[in-house]
Amino acid sequence: MATKVMVNIPGENTYSVRIGAGLLAGLGAHVRDACGIQGVGRALVITDSNVAPLYRAAAKASLAEAGLRASDIVVPAGEESKSLEVLGEVWEAMAGLGLSRDCVVVALGGGVVGDLAGFAAAAYMRGVDVVQVPTTLLAMVDSSVGGKTAVNLEAGKNLVGAFKQPAHVCADTSTLDTLPEREWRCGFAEVVKSAAIDSDDFFFWMADHAEALAAHDADAVAEAIARCVVFKADVVAADKTESRGVRECLNYGHTLGHAIEKLAGYGTFTHGEAVAEGMRFAARLAQDAAGASAEFVQAQDELLDALGLPALDWTADPADLLDAMKRDKKARGGHVRFVLPRDVGDWQLAEVPDEGILAHLRAWAEAKQG
Repeated sequence: MATKVMVNIPGENTYSVRIGAGLLAGLGAHVRDACGIQGVGRALVITDSNVAPLYRAAAKASLAEAGLRASDIVVPAGEESKSLEVLGEVWEAMAGLGLSRDCVVVALGGGVVGDLAGFAAAAYMRGVDVVQVPTTLLAMVDSSVGGKTAVNLEAGKNLVGAFKQPAHVCADTSTLDTLPEREWRCGFAEVVKSAAIDSDDFFFWMADHAEALAAHDADAVAEAIARCVVFKADVVAADKTESRGVRECLNYGHTLGHAIEKLAGYGTFTHGEAVAEGMRFAARLAQDAAGASAEFVQAQDELLDALGLPALDWTADPADLLDAMKRDKKARGGHVRFVLPRDVGDWQLAEVPDEGILAHLRAWAEAKQG
């Protein structure tokens, strides 16, 4: 049985997020309905080399059954595909297929595919519909909802992109059965992020169900996904383009996390592993800068530990980390901003002076080396 969450964002069409096992079989009918397709339509499945052998045939069969003529593009798996070069190849392939403005792009895969395909759809012919079909826990709980799309530049992660809300999101939880354990943990980091920022109810539900989640209990996982989607939908509805300071709460843990990904080399750590480390750091910074309690820091550490996300055995030069943070798109006027939790469900967005960041980075590095 599927759970349906409706996403209502001012100025955008309302769309549904369906969560449950076996939903790929009905994908075509939902695409047709969500995109208002009349007669024979065109669909383009964009996926990667890991996902294609597993789910491309099922997705295309469902689209065909609904009367949609489906083509596909397969990009190499991995963060390297979130590049201007691959994006340009996708656009050229779309034009070569003769796709027009009435086509729909189906993003079948994890966050890399969702970001790449979403950006391709946002700009091709000045915008065509996109349907997100996330196949990783991380994409189900975060990137498939909310409309952020982007590719990376040499200078940093997600520096070029667009806001493009999907017409529909199909989160078939049975696709998680083929997910490597490391990718499960990657997704759990974003679930902890959402819970810490959202509410006591969500956070302590996570603490109570950490063992079940770590064991991939189907009911617990589906509940966690639904809670994350509701949380993110509410945040995005209040600030869809991250211009009012509300949506920036979703960057909790990402300030240091993105710097770690960049300096360690993309792919060395998963996005979730880096974000989990970023949350540990931000919580400790918040003790000095926002009044967070030691109890909050400990509770978050214990939850991350329980979900297989221990502190990283990695450091870098604090000055290099600070420089990477300053180049991140979340920085403003050369100032680094952190989402700092005062407590569960209570946060502030703060510009932290360079000296304070460096002091905490030195302490962070020394603790690991000692």
